Amino acid sequence: MRKIIFELCAESLQACLAAREGGADRIELCTALSEGGLTPSHGLTRAAILHSGLPVHVLLRPRSGDFHYRDDEFSLMREDLLHAYSLGASGFVLGILRTDGTVDMERTRELVELAAPLEITFHRAIDYTISLEQALEDVIATGCKRVLTSGGEPDVLAGADKLARLVHIADGRIDIAVGGGLRIKDAAALARATGASHFHGSLRRSEASKMQHERRWVLEDPDSLDGTSRFVVDAGDVRTMIGNLRSS
Repeated sequence: MRKIIFELCAESLQACLAAREGGADRIELCTALSEGGLTPSHGLTRAAILHSGLPVHVLLRPRSGDFHYRDDEFSLMREDLLHAYSLGASGFVLGILRTDGTVDMERTRELVELAAPLEITFHRAIDYTISLEQALEDVIATGCKRVLTSGGEPDVLAGADKLARLVHIADGRIDIAVGGGLRIKDAAALARATGASHFHGSLRRSEASKMQHERRWVLEDPDSLDGTSRFVVDAGDVRTMIGNLRSS
């Protein structure tokens, strides 16, 4: 029987503690999920490692947008890796592409070697490649331990058939982590349909602010939060997600 692993994508210490309480196996630590996730701060990284009691894998993504990085941006990724390594990170999550939509194998392999013996997960940058199957082979060749993907589709439901295909192609050479729009209600069916053992989700929910004084105005970005709510993770949701995945 396969062992189901659930990784919580966390952008706050509260989420990390909920991951621990809810029984998650691992944390992917980032910040700014509204931007698709960016490298977390020193303070958050240190606190997550000290207080969660779980393996913490740190996202290396110096900016939002595409996954083709300039030399100075790649240098930032190297420095962030070394710094998080020194804080006690258990692994790293990254994705680097060439301009032609293929995996940047040279830079990926360089970071894999720099992080050794810690694990590297190649994230959903793979969903933006011109060929998922070729990209999977390229990621395997770089030495990554895991690849996070929605099957090249906007979410895991739409990508379920392709995810099952990737699990078959990988054939144990690399772990396929199913992530991208994973919902509690779909978890059991997705686990059955894909045959995957690794799953990834943020499980965020909006919570009203406890501020007694509120000002309802918008900052420069019209899509930004107005200060009347925040995102939190409920440990019960983590527990339910894991239960549903393992019931499959």
